[in-house]
Amino acid sequence: MALFMVVLVLLFILALSICTALLRWNELKFSKKGLPPGTMGWPIFGETTEFLKQGPNFMKNQRARYGSFFKSHILGCPTAVSMDPELNRYILMNEAKGLVPGYPQSMLDILGKCNIAAVHGSTHKQMRGALLALISPTMIKQQLLPKIDEFMRNFVSDWDNKIIDIQEKTKQMAFLSSLKQIASVESTSIAQEFMPEFFKLVLGTLSLPIDLPGTNYRRGLKARKIILTILKQLIEKRRGNQESHKDMLAYLMSKDDNNRYKLSDDEIIDQIITILYSGYETVSTTSMMAVKYLHDHPSILEELRKEHMAIREKKRPEDPIEWNDLKPMKFTRAVIFETSRLATIVNGVLRKTTEEMELNGFVVPKGWRIYVYTREINYDPFIYPDPLAFNPWRWMDKSLESQSNFLIFGGGTRQCPGKELGIAEISTFLHYFITRYRWEEIGGEKLMKFPRVEAPNGLHIRVSAY
Repeated sequence: MALFMVVLVLLFILALSICTALLRWNELKFSKKGLPPGTMGWPIFGETTEFLKQGPNFMKNQRARYGSFFKSHILGCPTAVSMDPELNRYILMNEAKGLVPGYPQSMLDILGKCNIAAVHGSTHKQMRGALLALISPTMIKQQLLPKIDEFMRNFVSDWDNKIIDIQEKTKQMAFLSSLKQIASVESTSIAQEFMPEFFKLVLGTLSLPIDLPGTNYRRGLKARKIILTILKQLIEKRRGNQESHKDMLAYLMSKDDNNRYKLSDDEIIDQIITILYSGYETVSTTSMMAVKYLHDHPSILEELRKEHMAIREKKRPEDPIEWNDLKPMKFTRAVIFETSRLATIVNGVLRKTTEEMELNGFVVPKGWRIYVYTREINYDPFIYPDPLAFNPWRWMDKSLESQSNFLIFGGGTRQCPGKELGIAEISTFLHYFITRYRWEEIGGEKLMKFPRVEAPNGLHIRVSAY
């Protein structure tokens, strides 16, 4: 027994020595003179576990120790983290000067090499131009909003006297609504196969790029392969039947002179995945959290319902929400912005250095990521008085939406191109939900706000007719 205990102690000391040596070796590896202060954690894994588990607290602790610009190693990359508002604005506005998109390798691998977040320079302009043409105000007005209205009206039609998981419902809503806009006729037939694979793809984008069985990364890569097959078959079918369609896929495949941005099939597929992915996270989570916040603040719900009832009273029951109905939804827009701010749907953006550069007096080597961490701006009391309060009225002053600290939808040359389309989708969902129903929470369910806003066990509500 005594011998066993001695061996156990020796093994513990050996393991501790190895761990200390590995940590020390990794720190020495990234100890170049002039680098920002900070810690790098373990080889390969870095500080990813601490970053994902502790989230904002990890960031605040590092800032307290090292200042608002520090180094770390997260999601498989050596990273300089900026929590300095002025530096963040500079980085976002100067992409061409030694900076390109720097999304994690897992995201690049799973979303595709033609993804708008992965390309830069002339290729980015081409892909962004094609995307903007798909979601322009004219396209939203003439083609997309009618599809959104029809979908939302039907999607919420049978919720009366039911207990639903609003998190699951808004995920389905965001995905299926986007799919209908992309491939209107075929969306129903491919949704059952497509949707579960898409959810695996989303989980894989925020994981360590370690291709081992059972990892979210491996599942994400497999899901991408299945999605590629579905979309390739869809494109081939469209080319074969020569039928006329009015949706995003028809525009992307068009060879006529009205389409300035001719894309290859691979680019079309990655563009579709981009549209689905970028809209899914923001639309689903913002919709879920809006339902949550409105439940918790009855006076705000009443004000919002008043706005939508005024629109509904001018229509027959079967009349859709139209382009001209969106402009009067000023309080709705304010609720969406305040939900995005308070819940912090997007924590920041990543850039990658194409050359060694100096920022805030520190050297950032070529190939490093720069994490522009914008979360704390959302809770700055100088910008948003009483920042932890859910107060949509603060957004009724239009100047707040246009000021330089407004980074809810990105910034610089990478401002979210789908901002207005996303607002149209959430506004239409809220219109049909709050004018038809009242709801109460079942209660006791936990919300997590990092790295994604989610309810691990769902967010269940009891719905009844209004």
